Amino acid sequence: MRKEVRCPTCRRLTPWDGNSYRPFCSERCKLRDLGNWASERYRVPGAPVDGAAADDPADDDETDLH
Repeated sequence: MRKEVRCPTCRRLTPWDGNSYRPFCSERCKLRDLGNWASERYRVPGAPVDGAAADDPADDDETDLH
């Protein structure tokens, strides 16, 4: 029996075995999903982050790698 799953992006049925883009149906759907994460369309729920603490320059790595 051939196992098929729904692509999380376009909802099209796609084979699981032999699909190098799984769980997506294609490279296009895989990249669309990545773009949605990068543009913050997808978010993981959690407590709000204090903006001042997130922008603290003391947390930055100041090592010169040249």
